[in-house]
Amino acid sequence: MIAFPINKTKFVCSIVLMLLAAEWSLGQTLSQKIDAEVAKPIADFEKKAAPLCSDLEFIRRVTLDLIGTIPTVEQSREFVKSTNVNKRSELVDALLASPAHAWYFTTVLDVTWMERRADKHVPSANWKQYLRESLLANKPYDVMVKEILSADGVDAKMRPAAKFYLDREGEPHLITRDISRLFLGVNWQCAQCHDHPRVEDYKQDMYYGLFAFFNRSYVFTDAKTKQSVFAEKGEGDASFQSVFDPAKVTKSSGPKLFMRAAIAEPKMEKGKEYEVAPTKEVRGIPKFSRRSQLANELARGDFAPFARNGANRLWAHMMGRGIVHPLDLGHGDNPASHPELLDLLAKEFVKAKFNHKEILGQIAKSKAYQRSSQLPKGLQDPKPEEYLVGAIRPLSEEQFAYAVLQASGFTDAERMILGAKVEESALQAKLAPQATPIIKALATPAGQAPGYEARVEQALYLANNGQLQGLLAPRKGSLSFRLSEIKDAKLFAEELYLGVLTRMPTEDEKKEVEVLLGKKDVDKAGLIRDLVWALMTSIEFRFQV
Repeated sequence: MIAFPINKTKFVCSIVLMLLAAEWSLGQTLSQKIDAEVAKPIADFEKKAAPLCSDLEFIRRVTLDLIGTIPTVEQSREFVKSTNVNKRSELVDALLASPAHAWYFTTVLDVTWMERRADKHVPSANWKQYLRESLLANKPYDVMVKEILSADGVDAKMRPAAKFYLDREGEPHLITRDISRLFLGVNWQCAQCHDHPRVEDYKQDMYYGLFAFFNRSYVFTDAKTKQSVFAEKGEGDASFQSVFDPAKVTKSSGPKLFMRAAIAEPKMEKGKEYEVAPTKEVRGIPKFSRRSQLANELARGDFAPFARNGANRLWAHMMGRGIVHPLDLGHGDNPASHPELLDLLAKEFVKAKFNHKEILGQIAKSKAYQRSSQLPKGLQDPKPEEYLVGAIRPLSEEQFAYAVLQASGFTDAERMILGAKVEESALQAKLAPQATPIIKALATPAGQAPGYEARVEQALYLANNGQLQGLLAPRKGSLSFRLSEIKDAKLFAEELYLGVLTRMPTEDEKKEVEVLLGKKDVDKAGLIRDLVWALMTSIEFRFQV
């Protein structure tokens, strides 16, 4: 053995420093760890990155992301005025604890999982009630997914959760593709017919391993009650051929999740596969349910793809893009921009027992989330995956609709009518009939992944729709009413811009408003309507900064 000379003093110091570093790391919050991981790939990250956003930028951004609308003028003024050093963190906690978060996140999960499909077997109202009650009870994400993947529609209490299967008509290929995309972050559609020619990770046997959980499934409709439920046969493997195989060799697969061993399936004697044998009039009940096995195996903390996909989608919700982006293209040729960050979030998601609020809250409290969207001097064309600046991203259709109701003052007026102790359910009952037409007019086509797409019909709707014009009519509590009572032009401009854009007007904007109000024989009511409409339909309002 060769002995090397050791400087004992240096050695001891290095050990002490290592221990201190370890202790410091353990004492860090998740938000601090997030910032450290975001900064890792770029030298002098803090010097290059944009500063933190202003208080008004923050309250608009975080209110939209956590409860799906913009803040009131009073909330904005109070937040800016507060000298509490912890006000941002406390605001995040308050928003996540509010019933409004559950109501908003119901729409997030609904759009994500059902992609605006039309009702077929389960009414949307029942499905949304199931999601909302789950969120109000702070039901963990993994439990919700297990319930959805287990539900067959027989149990009346859990029938709403069966919408995921039933309103896809139980089509096994569609279900396979959607489960792989939405819960595992991989789009295996191409692998239905062959191994992906360019992506090594996407194999045909992976697709059919998942497909085998559903190839025995079908929608059964009771002849008497006319009620449809999700049923399952007790026999049959998934067989497949590659379209690229000249020999046309037929292969078969039992149920298997990639990265895991095949599901052990008990051997059954022919004719003894069922608790209840299926007929045209009777729903069959097999002794062994492949689909039940999927629900147990997929939504587990030790199944990395499930936790990683969930964490990645929460990150994308807050940051405008995924660490793996696009969200459903996780493979070796499309690696995570920050793999260690994704691993960290996935582990913390599991550690938090899949409490989505814990992850959303820590992301919101990070510097990465709170960065200004204004480019700092010297920084040109930063890559979005670097997170050097805050992302500029369009509002979702739901965010836009409810932001319109808040900006116009419709929400405030209804809240005033209902009283100070108004419950969220009562308020939402008033808002939904107004929000729904706006959402439908702007939404992506049913069955497609949600995303922003500017279309001519959207512009025409915003320009000409009578409903939007009706929201601008002055009524007690509305923005138009409040503006009509303000005589000072500068105060008028502040109320207008704070109410709609959640920012103070520039000096030029104040002067412009003053000029408009100062014109002889001005129709103040008409001017107010035009000004509010102009700001609500502006690009600035449609986007989040």
